[in-house]
Amino acid sequence: MDWRDIQLSECPRGTDAEMLRFAVDRVRQQFAWKTGGLDAEQLRRTHAPSTMTLAGLVKHMTFVEDGFTAQAAEQPLGPPWDVRSWVENDEWGWESAVSDDPEQLYAQWYAAAKRSQTTWAQLSAGGGLDVVIDTGEPAWAKTRRRFLIDLLEEYLKHTGHADLLREAIDGLRGNDPR
Repeated sequence: MDWRDIQLSECPRGTDAEMLRFAVDRVRQQFAWKTGGLDAEQLRRTHAPSTMTLAGLVKHMTFVEDGFTAQAAEQPLGPPWDVRSWVENDEWGWESAVSDDPEQLYAQWYAAAKRSQTTWAQLSAGGGLDVVIDTGEPAWAKTRRRFLIDLLEEYLKHTGHADLLREAIDGLRGNDPR
């Protein structure tokens, strides 16, 4: 698996929903490129003063894909996230990733990204981004558009982290794998 496994269609004049999905897909490709092809030691390596690892980033983004998409679809979280709270899942993902097998870690993230792409295509059809999701707390009611923007924001932030960590590992630099 590598960044080429993330589908990306050009979107020069798309709708709001198509442009947002395109932006998420493009940054998914960048994230895949920056975190891909590494062995267990490289994925688990920290760089002082941070304790962040590329393995942790990959597992965190797997949770973010599944979590934000489930919320936008008004569905419960599935395995392995369904046995912990949102906060506990976030902490568990970062901590447990360093003992995960790289192939399994990558496979889980690619599967989550594919599920998310499919679900977001359905959720955003026909004005679907304007649907308001009741999260149980009035201050946290959001539209699906907001969840998709939050997903994009998480990828942008963490692709930046991956960029720095990856350069420290093997010198890989740049903004675009192509």
